[in-house]
Amino acid sequence: MRASTRIASVLTGLTLALGGAALTAPAAHADLSSCINQVEQELHGGEAPDSVRMACYVGLTGDQDQCVKGLTTGGVTNTTAATACRAAPQ
Repeated sequence: MRASTRIASVLTGLTLALGGAALTAPAAHADLSSCINQVEQELHGGEAPDSVRMACYVGLTGDQDQCVKGLTTGGVTNTTAATACRAAPQ
């Protein structure tokens, strides 16, 4: 195989791989935002602290129990924490 053909193939593969990652990234961000927004509603429009963002990220990975625990430790009610953590991995 010629070098120019090989380079073109590699670049095409990289483009497809990076394009696919870019298409999936906004969905993950939206899920994280859903979790954070649930908590911010309880805070009556206040901005969620970093501990909330981290707990929601844990929920995004699928660990619902740790997500709820992290949010309730941060002062969020259990009901809101459970709802927010359920919103994260969708």
